[in-house]
Amino acid sequence: MEKIIFGLVGGGWRAEFYLRIARELPEQFAVGAMFVRNKDKAEALSRTWGVRVYTSIGDFISAASYSFAVISLKKDISTAYVIRLAEAGIPVLAETPPAPDLARLKELWNRVGGSATIQIAEQYMFQPMHAARITLADSGRLGTVSQAQVSAAHGYHGISLIRRLLGTGFGNVSIRAQQFRSAIIEGPQRSGPPSAEARVQSVQTLAVLDFGGKLGVFDFTGDQYFSWIRGSRILVRGDRGELMNDDVSWLQAYDTPLYGKLRRIDAGHGGNLEGFYLKGIMMDGEWLYRNPFAPARLSEDEIAVAESLVRMQRHVGGGPSFYSLAEGSQDQYLALLLEQAAESGETIVSQRQPWAAE
Repeated sequence: MEKIIFGLVGGGWRAEFYLRIARELPEQFAVGAMFVRNKDKAEALSRTWGVRVYTSIGDFISAASYSFAVISLKKDISTAYVIRLAEAGIPVLAETPPAPDLARLKELWNRVGGSATIQIAEQYMFQPMHAARITLADSGRLGTVSQAQVSAAHGYHGISLIRRLLGTGFGNVSIRAQQFRSAIIEGPQRSGPPSAEARVQSVQTLAVLDFGGKLGVFDFTGDQYFSWIRGSRILVRGDRGELMNDDVSWLQAYDTPLYGKLRRIDAGHGGNLEGFYLKGIMMDGEWLYRNPFAPARLSEDEIAVAESLVRMQRHVGGGPSFYSLAEGSQDQYLALLLEQAAESGETIVSQRQPWAAE
């Protein structure tokens, strides 16, 4: 595979995922240039990662040392950079969400949606276990899928998984939601483990999304990403079977139930000397997912981000869209409606948006 050289706008916590991927897989990926506004931060990033870092977006654009640019910035400022680079003719892979509110989602679409090469780096559907679940849901083994309950990711990430598992398009949906607050002992954060015991408030958002014949249930609390005591849950139901987290049950015939389990296959356990990495996800001798980046030591989220980079390179070269600006905008729009429904206590019905024609 041809080496993928990409530009990177942003130097925060999320941008480091891309830098680690390039470091762990130097034969496949390289960061051709970076842009951050702060000079001291730019110098620190250059020393740490060995990357050319610009403090002028104009110089970054002129560098032209990459086939596409990843924009990894806070949502309040990322939209302007997506537009700037897209109007400069640079293909863009933008971190989620593409814009923070409906007005700017529409502005982004009206400015560049119909003309620019833009994809959204929505990684959850490419995380190995979620990818295996999606493969199973698409396989027909569960029959016609009518319900997906997702407690694995916040906002637009959770909406994306629900829509992908259900196979829904841009049709309207009615949303009912509420929030529930409870106490929890504070766990790890991005900065690391807790230094002392502290009781804090946990906010859980529960929502029901009625797509008309298909039902999505969203359930998430922000603690889940780092917590040692709050796990994730996935339920997918079809007329011939059900997936509950890693357990699968389905009907071979109306009177013959079968049972299986999604199993992670890792190297490096026990006496295995192949290295330490994920091989893939298997069920009953069938690979539902195989890790294309083995034997690199990447987390599942990094594997998913690397998959987005590969698909973006293919798209730039004329390949198919994999998570378009239209899809990303729809998921963010529904996430905004979900927040509105939770705050108001009212049922909110989505309206068709300009990107829905895609």
